[in-house]
Amino acid sequence: MRATARGCEVAPNTVWHWLGEAAAHLTACARYFLCARHVKQLHLDALYAGLRDVKDGALNADEAIKRLDRSPSGVWTARDPERQLLLVIDVGTRTLEMAQPGGHHVVGVCAPGGVPLCWTAGRKDYGPALLSHFGCWRQPERPPAPGPRPQPRWLPLPQLLYAHVVKS
Repeated sequence: MRATARGCEVAPNTVWHWLGEAAAHLTACARYFLCARHVKQLHLDALYAGLRDVKDGALNADEAIKRLDRSPSGVWTARDPERQLLLVIDVGTRTLEMAQPGGHHVVGVCAPGGVPLCWTAGRKDYGPALLSHFGCWRQPERPPAPGPRPQPRWLPLPQLLYAHVVKS
């Protein structure tokens, strides 16, 4: 920001103000253009970084992977692979609590009633996050044997197609 301020011959606080205005405008544009999207596929993934030491040669790739597996922070993403459109990007901890807002944002961006084919990689937190938004309460059928009526269950919508891809 200081370099931009020097180049534009303005105070750093002015650049900070411009940045805030640009962020507000970009958020408004994203809300306007990224709504009611008819998405056929949705790829959810968590990116996490910290590989500067690998690039510098101070750390080998295997050790970097071990460190990253313990990393609490990540970048949650949801994208439409057909259009290469990034629908959600959020930075935070790699927990279910962080996955929930991402699922909520995806539902807000997708067209009403549209349930895309969802596929995720690795993280188990995506399943519950998706089911909380693409699920409904249903009463299971009563078994023929006598006994109490089964309790209603939160189950996936019938049109939800979900694949959990395990990379190796």
